[in-house]
Amino acid sequence: MTVALVLMFITAFSLPALANPACAVCTVAVGASLEIARQFGVDDSVVGVWGGAFMALLGFWLIKWFDKKGWNFKGRDFWLVTLSVAMIGFMYMGQLTYSPKPILIFYLDPFLFSAVLGALVFIWSSDFYQWMKAKNGGHAHFPFEKVVVPVVALALVSTWFYYNPLCTPTANAEDLLSFME
Repeated sequence: MTVALVLMFITAFSLPALANPACAVCTVAVGASLEIARQFGVDDSVVGVWGGAFMALLGFWLIKWFDKKGWNFKGRDFWLVTLSVAMIGFMYMGQLTYSPKPILIFYLDPFLFSAVLGALVFIWSSDFYQWMKAKNGGHAHFPFEKVVVPVVALALVSTWFYYNPLCTPTANAEDLLSFME
């Protein structure tokens, strides 16, 4: 229940996204690399960033598929991306244990927090690319800019989480109280 409420709250603030998915080969490669990274012991907060972006990407593909079928309804794009990102919850049914920890002002599982953040970063970077392209007369500044902008944004967030883990071991109550004195 908490997971669903948090996902709905966070995605409510995202702007409508253009259906702008990456190539199918890239999508499959990212999906396969997530499990490989987990097997190699990469921290779940780093894997979550790319997992969230992958789920948002699947939402964009779903929007494109709905466009082909001619299925339109009010709020369609928002709900398709939200449902795609919410599929992260299935990870908790099979492979992860939901273990919330204090992160900034939230009390969430680090994987869930980083996955939602990864989805939002991917959506934002795709919109940012569209804005840059519009400012350049409808043309990209360099080849593969559509791919480079989201990948660089996600790599920066992943690097931040790698060197600054979301959850450090918490201090005991006495240490916290002595800090306040």
